[in-house]
Amino acid sequence: MLDFMELDRIDFELLRLLRKNARMANKDLAESAGIAPSTALERVRRLREENVLKGFHAEVAAEAVGIGLQALVAVRMTRHSRKLLDSFHAHLRTLPEVLAFYHVAGAEDFLVHVGVRDSQHMRDFTLTAFTERPEVAHIQTHLIFEFQRNTELANLLQR
Repeated sequence: MLDFMELDRIDFELLRLLRKNARMANKDLAESAGIAPSTALERVRRLREENVLKGFHAEVAAEAVGIGLQALVAVRMTRHSRKLLDSFHAHLRTLPEVLAFYHVAGAEDFLVHVGVRDSQHMRDFTLTAFTERPEVAHIQTHLIFEFQRNTELANLLQR
């Protein structure tokens, strides 16, 4: 398990607020958390330095960039070795259609979230990106009809 700094109630509140709106002005962040702006600035700086806050991301409308179809592609590997997994990870990171991927336990080895123009693009993409790879034994495509990100933050450290 990774070692992280101990988070208190204020840290969690700052993380919760930033997860909902990472562009929130420091003044508003401080006011919403009930602390001084200088305290908010210092706390956020410390959370970034300690790698608790790993980055800030923009949520882009899929349709605005030509994504008309999204899917989760379940991938089963031919066998499991560090070399094959590292190679497949590197391959996935080169594909602009891959929005995210998860290495999972169970019947499948990876779930790959992809965004493409249409069904023809999906067909062509899955053929070249997955079925032509020697380390891939099987794929199964699950179309996504709706995607919603949860902006809530669970505090699982509370007892």
